[in-house]
Formats: sequence, C-alpha cells, structure tokens
Amino acid sequence: MATVVMEQIGRLFINVQQLRQIPQLLETAFPTLPCTVKVSDVPWVFRERHILTGYRQPDQSWRYYFLTLFQRHNETLNVWSHLLAAFIILVKWQEMSETVDFLRDPHAQPLFIVLLAAFTYLSFSALAHLLSAKSELSYYTFYFLDYVGVAVYQYGSALAHYYYAIEKEWHNRVQRLFLPTAAFLAWLTCFGCCYGKYARADMSKLAQKLLQVVPSALAYCLDISPVVHRVYRCYQDGCSDPVVAYHFYHVLFFLIGAYFFCCPHPESLFPGRCDFIGQGHQFFHAFVVVCTLMQIEALRTDFAERRPLYEELHGDLAHDAVALFIVFSL
Repeated sequence: MATVVMEQIGRLFINVQQLRQIPQLLETAFPTLPCTVKVSDVPWVFRERHILTGYRQPDQSWRYYFLTLFQRHNETLNVWSHLLAAFIILVKWQEMSETVDFLRDPHAQPLFIVLLAAFTYLSFSALAHLLSAKSELSYYTFYFLDYVGVAVYQYGSALAHYYYAIEKEWHNRVQRLFLPTAAFLAWLTCFGCCYGKYARADMSKLAQKLLQVVPSALAYCLDISPVVHRVYRCYQDGCSDPVVAYHFYHVLFFLIGAYFFCCPHPESLFPGRCDFIGQGHQFFHAFVVVCTLMQIEALRTDFAERRPLYEELHGDLAHDAVALFIVFSL
C-alpha cells in the first residue's frame, strides 16, 4: 500500500514539474516581442493623428507581426474586432448552409454573395491592421487590399438589398440603373480611398477625407435606398413587419460608425490617452460590425419570408447579378 501511495506522489510531483515548465514552453513558442515605440520613432507613413504611443517597430520579420496579434499595441482592438466578426460570419454561413441550398437555388445566390463580401471586408481589414506596420510597401499593399474588400462589400450589400429588401414601387424606379451604378460607385470608392491613402503626403487631411468619404457616401446612398424606402413606407403605413427594425438599426449603426470614421474623436480631445483603447476608429469598427450582423440577420429573414415577392420582381436576375459581381471583383 505504501508503495502505491509513493508512486502516486511521485507521479504528482512529475506533473507539477511539467506544469512549471509551461511558461518556459510558451515563452519559447511566443518569444518576447520588442516593446512598442512612440510616434517619433516610426516613419511618417505609419503615424496617426493624436496617437502618440503604441506603435510597432517597422522592418521586423513577418513572424513578429503575426505574433503581435497577442501583443498590446495601438492596433490590437482594430485587428480583433474584425477578426472575431469574420469568424461570426463563418459560423452564420455554416448555420444557413444547413437549411439553404446556396449551390442549386438561384435565389439564394445574392445571400451567399453578401456573406462572402462581409467575410472579405472583415478579414482584409484585420490583415491590414495587423501586417501594415512592416514596411511602407506593406502599408500601402494591405490597405489597398482593405479598400478592395470595402468595395466588394459595398456591391454585395447593394445586390442583396436590391434583391431581398426592395419594394415593388422602388424597384420599378431604379431597376435598369441600380446594379451597374452600384458597381461603378464601388469601384470609384476603391479608387478614391487608394489614391487618398497614397497621395496623402501631398494633400491636406481634408482633401484626403473627401476622396475617401464622398464616393463612399454616394455609393451608400444608392445601396441603402431600397432599405430606406422600405423602412419609410412601413412606418408611414403603420409598421408591423419585425424585420424592418433590423434594417432600421442597421442604418442607424452605420451612420454612427461613419461619424467616428470621419471625426477623430475622442483621441483629438485627449491626445495620448486613447492610444490603446478609445480611438474613434475602434468605435467605427465596433459599430460597423454590429451594423453588418444586423444586416445579415435582416437579409436572412427576408430571404425566407419574401420569396414570392422577389421571385416575381427578379425572375432569373440572380444569375446575371452573380456574373456582374464576379466581373466587378476581378
């Protein structure tokens, strides 16, 4: 009996010794990363207004920037907010695929496209905020990729709104111009954002924001018009459609997020105090994520409950819309 007890104590001692080695193993797997630096220690291209600390050192290895996913720096929340949201979109995609035949049902294809577009912009954004600090080339490459994701999401949203959320009256007004114009404005948004980012050294901050915001605002006004018309008519007639509430809050959260994108608040009021938590861009990310999830839920319900209407309005349009989306994306 004593021998058995001693063997158990010996095993316990070995297990305790192994537990003590865990921190060393983690340190080997995730080596200590260089400390973040001040704004004066990085080239101008990486500097953000009113953000004074928390910058990662440039010209490190790719491994270093991937590992900064687990480091506290001034982009950490921007990375994780969209990374987690992209994962949620994948989960929703899996849930829908159990009841929706995305491959064989042509009327499910716009829903598939908006899910793909949402995942694209969220994952591209996370990559841009995670990896852009390596070099000036990486900075422009990944943020241009980010803007491609934004443009893809703009058109994917326009297609889904036009297909599922639109009312017959608004469809009759815009049916010939809506999708081609949405594709052009999405391309214009991508061009304006990329050019504004690349040429920002030679232009004022106001001009840069105008290049980014004006095309996006025009695209949003068109893309969201079927939803706004539907919400307006619903509340005008005494709304009883519960899905309209999702559409309403989808629009509301986007507008709030757009404010934080355009205005660097609250960091402009408290320079240096919002370097890690509390940046306007972090609030922008949070509101856009909630907006996207509201949108997906609304469109998912519209797909299930409004089939007789959109089948009558669009017929086989889904095939043409998918072709236009592929051409636009290329």
